Amino acid sequence: MQIALTGTPGTGKTTIAALLPYKVIDINALVKGGMNFGTDPERGCLEADMDALAKHLAWLDSDETQILEGHFSHHFPDWSIVLRLSPAALKSRLEARGYSAEKIRENLEAEALDVILVEAVQFCHRVDEIDTTGKSTLEVAELVARIIQGRLKLPAGQVNWLDEFFG
Repeated sequence: MQIALTGTPGTGKTTIAALLPYKVIDINALVKGGMNFGTDPERGCLEADMDALAKHLAWLDSDETQILEGHFSHHFPDWSIVLRLSPAALKSRLEARGYSAEKIRENLEAEALDVILVEAVQFCHRVDEIDTTGKSTLEVAELVARIIQGRLKLPAGQVNWLDEFFG
């Protein structure tokens, strides 16, 4: 079974995935490793070959739980866990990573407008949503583990950043 751990860049996907007791498949590493069409000239990032990724992930699927980690991992499995983070906290993380002002603004808008969440709802049969704001990485990893184990359900639609971002 494959489960996407997804969210806007900076919400904690990679950190949380590393704490989980499951096999983690880094979608970005697959794209960087050759499953791409080259660099998008407008955005300066690699353009993922979604068909190649889908074929590769289907080949990897097994009875064991696998976490697909990445900000577009929700395009592949039937179940996604979306990590959310308040725009104020997200801005600090992205600045610390050295993102450009334009890239920060783009990601803050995406988080405020629920872009990843909406896509996950469109692609997946089940979507859980976790507000990571103010929680430790261990707390978030525990929530993710409880969701996967069937001991917790956090349905989509709990988080709203519009007032914080646009208010």
